[in-house]
Amino acid sequence: MIEVKNIEDLERVINCVKNSKKNIIILSGTLGSGKTTFVQQFTKSLGIEEGVNSPTFSIQNIYDNKVFHYDLYNKGVNEFLALGMLEELEKDGYHFIEWGEELEDVLKNFGIDFLRVNIVLSENTRDYECQN
Repeated sequence: MIEVKNIEDLERVINCVKNSKKNIIILSGTLGSGKTTFVQQFTKSLGIEEGVNSPTFSIQNIYDNKVFHYDLYNKGVNEFLALGMLEELEKDGYHFIEWGEELEDVLKNFGIDFLRVNIVLSENTRDYECQN
């Protein structure tokens, strides 16, 4: 568990993701827990200055062809699959999937490795857990 009190503390979570050697990351947390903020800081750590926002309505945003950011909150797993988005995960780069918990079984069934990052809101902090 990594306790995060400010933006600078996210560096430890960023290192956890990079050190996992996995490029598909399921971000799990409640609404407003900081999933998109984490992706923003991660892209900055790669030297990408492009603005990051949640792809809630578009399902996917791409930053510098290095970071692929998905949000399944509105569209859900079935639409993600129907749109052929599973094939997008084969592209080189980091793939961050918000609200992708229901996608985990599909990934496992296809033998696709991923990292799960759980974010839990506390009163003054966020606790991040990387699950390999």
